[in-house]
Formats: sequence, structure tokens, C-alpha cells
Amino acid sequence: MMTTAHPHPPDVSFDGGDLDCGNGLLLLIRKHIDPMARGQLLEILSTEISVDEDLPAWCRLTGNDLVSFVKDGKQRSFLICKGRLDGRGQNVEKAEARPAIALAARPAPAPAAPPRERRDASPIPSLSVMGIGSWPRPRWMVETMHDYVSGKLDEAAFHETANDAVRLVAAAQDRAGVGVMTDGEQRRDSYASFVATRLDNTQLIPLTDLLPLVDHPEEFERELRALDVPAADVRHPAVFGRIGRSRSLAAHEFDFLRTLTGKPIKIALPGPYLLTRTMWMECLQERAYQSREEIAEDIVAALRAELAELIDAGVSLIQFDEPVLSEVVFSGPKSRPSFMCGALSESRGPEHELAFARDLVNAVVNGMPRERIAVHVCRGNWTPDESVALAGSYAPLIDTLGAMKVGAYLLEMCTPRAGEMELLRQLPDDARIGVGVVNQKCAHTEAIGDIEGKIKEAVDLFGRERVLLHPDCGFATFADNPICGMASAEEKLAAIVSAAERVR
Repeated sequence: MMTTAHPHPPDVSFDGGDLDCGNGLLLLIRKHIDPMARGQLLEILSTEISVDEDLPAWCRLTGNDLVSFVKDGKQRSFLICKGRLDGRGQNVEKAEARPAIALAARPAPAPAAPPRERRDASPIPSLSVMGIGSWPRPRWMVETMHDYVSGKLDEAAFHETANDAVRLVAAAQDRAGVGVMTDGEQRRDSYASFVATRLDNTQLIPLTDLLPLVDHPEEFERELRALDVPAADVRHPAVFGRIGRSRSLAAHEFDFLRTLTGKPIKIALPGPYLLTRTMWMECLQERAYQSREEIAEDIVAALRAELAELIDAGVSLIQFDEPVLSEVVFSGPKSRPSFMCGALSESRGPEHELAFARDLVNAVVNGMPRERIAVHVCRGNWTPDESVALAGSYAPLIDTLGAMKVGAYLLEMCTPRAGEMELLRQLPDDARIGVGVVNQKCAHTEAIGDIEGKIKEAVDLFGRERVLLHPDCGFATFADNPICGMASAEEKLAAIVSAAERVR
């Protein structure tokens, strides 16, 4: 593979200096290669010896060809074809040449937006029906998202298309008769990793980019296939500097949705523990942070600022998603790893992790109006195959959930994997209880009589005024891998609405 000169001139070239694959080089590669057309050639300059072994492994796992390798003293030059070299010249479009950049040369983030004028939030009545968050994206929205993330589409064009997708989601929810609206997370590649397109000094990279950096990449890849996770399509947030929030994470989603509806609106955000577990990876450790506690401080600050803006904007309910809590208590050393946390991050045992999660959530919500804040927990929502999802009752989580200073718990409850509803009586009696009464994983829509029975059980246990209703989880956790179709999502919400009307 090593030659004295490359056989072809590169279309794009950049200098990675002494960065290794675990300290920023992969981020730079991804930044340059994503906007390129298949068949174009990328030259990577490097003086780091470990790249000699890591870069060929990355090429094999990502399906890109390493064309040639030139070495002159410490200076290395790698020529990579985006995709297969034998496809070069077939409808290849010319990409703009990019100058070499370094991590330290990235522009400073823009100043934060001024505070909003406070708006009143619409109250959420008892037995209100709502989605958890995500909704299947139209195929054209998924394609638009890929083009945007890869740098082929500008932000204005992306949001114009996303607005059309949100209009469809809002109309479907209206037809179903829900009482609380969401925008279906149409602008997000997933419920959590989307923050890497909004936070300063973060970016999305394909999960396959990380495989060469884990201890046993082939084993990890097999585990992902067993979990039905499309590793080549799913992108993971990566950090290349101090995290900052110079623009909103989701307030812009609310701003558009409220032009379409007068109903109460819920906005879902990834919780601070979920983001810390996702964004702190020892296999991709950046120099900006020395520990996950340190990165957690910046994550808490970003989420706290977002929460304050959403409350001021008039969002009726802000939901923090913390599904990794289930992974902490239900995934042991003999269990199949959970994809919810990327299976790459640090964990120090259930007692420590639960206390850490509790403290992070409370740091975000401290002093905020508790009645406007909820936590959502499930046991995994990346595949319709129930057999590979985590199982276990809320018993080991009750104390942790009860110690979180939130006003509502929106919990998976329809699937038998979630255990008995009566356990939830141990949660604070002044908090609302959201009960999952349909399973988004099931292809069929549950009978209205069965849903009605679950609602009555919840009313008997918690009192009518405390009960909220929803599916167990979202309908499309990952944009590329929805759990169900749009028609099924609408039908399931409509069934909950019909059952709730019977109970009323």
C-alpha cells in the first residue's frame, strides 16, 4: 500500500498534524469527507504514528478505500477514496477544495441570544393524551436530514423542509385528537444525538467511525447487529472542545409548532445523565475535559439554560429523557449491552450511577417550576423486537425517580417488560403520573377496551387528576429506523383518545 507518490491527485486535502484518531483526527476526516461525492479522493496529512494502523481499520469498517500511503520522515500522507475506488469516475461531482484546518482554529461561537419575553403556558388537563416525542419522518425528510448533517444543504433550506414535515405531524395529531402536541422531533436525527448539531464544539459522526477505537470492534459490531441497530446510519455526538450553548437546542422547534396549534405543547430533551453517558467516551477523549464529571457540568449548564428559555417561551411541559437509567439497573455483566448509551461510555455500578443521574437532573431543574417538568424512562426503543429490549420492574428505580425534583413521570407501562403499575404509587403523591397504555413496538393497535382498562387502573391507583396518557415511548427514536409507520402512530394515539373519552 505504501508508495513513493500517490497515483491520483486528491480532490480535497487537509493536515491533521499530530492528532490521533482518538483525539480529533476522525472528526476532521468526517468534516471533510461528508460533503464529498462518492468516488472523490481525500488526502490526509499526519505526523502521528498510530494513524498508520488506525486509519486502515477505519477505512475497512466505513466502506471507504485506502488508495495509497506515502511517508517522508515523520510526515505521512494517506489518500482515501470516498466509497470504492472501482466506482471512481461514475457521475462524480466536483467538491470545493477546503483549506487545511486545525481544531484550535475553529471560530468562536456566536454570542447567546437575548432573553425572551415571558409567555404564559397552557395548562394540561387530567387524562390528557400526548405522544412521547418522536414521529416517523417522511422519506424526503430523512434524505434532507442526511444532506444537512453532511454539509450538502444549508440550514435555512433544511428548516424549510422540516417545517413541512412538522405540518404533517401536527395534522396527524389533530386528527387523532390529542390534547398535548409535539413536533415529532422531525428536525432531529435521533431523540438525543441531535444536540451535536446545536451545541458549540460538537458534531455528529457515524457510529462506525468509533468502531476502530473500542477494545473489540468486531465484537461490538456483532452486538449492534444483534440489537438491530443500523450502525452505518446512526450518528453519534462527538466533542472536540468545551461544550457551549450559543443557540437554542429546541426552542426553535416550539416557536414553529405554536404557529400551527393553540393546544398545550410538550418539548422533549435528552436528560443530563443520558448526554453525559453518551458524550463522555474514553475511546474518543478530547483534551477539553479530564473527567465525565467535568463534561457533565457544561451539559447541565446548557440544559438549564434551555429549560429556562422553554419555560419563558410558554412550553407547557418539558420532558427529560433518561432511558439509560434502565440500562444501569437491568444490564449486568452477562446481559447483552444496551445501545441506549452507545455501549461505549463509562459506568461505575448501579448505586453510583443512580446517585449521579439524580444529582444531574436536580442540578438542571433546581429552582424551576416543578409542575412544568417531566422525566421519561423506558427500556429501549431501537427495534420492534421485544426480546432484545431490557426488562424489569421500576422497583430498583423508584427511589431515584422519587428524589428527582420534577412534577411528572412519563413511564413505559404497557409492555409486560415494565412490571406492575402499582409500584408507581411510591412516587411523590403530588406528582403527575404519565402511563404508557399502548406499545409502539406492536404492529397492531391495541383494543380500545384494553386501553380503557389500563386507564381505569391508573385512575384507581393515582386519582384522575394526576393521570396523563401516552404510548410507552416514541414512534421513531432514530430517523433511519422508525419503530412503526405514520398511519400506525396516528391510529394508536386515536385509540388512546377514544379510550380516555370512555373513562371521562
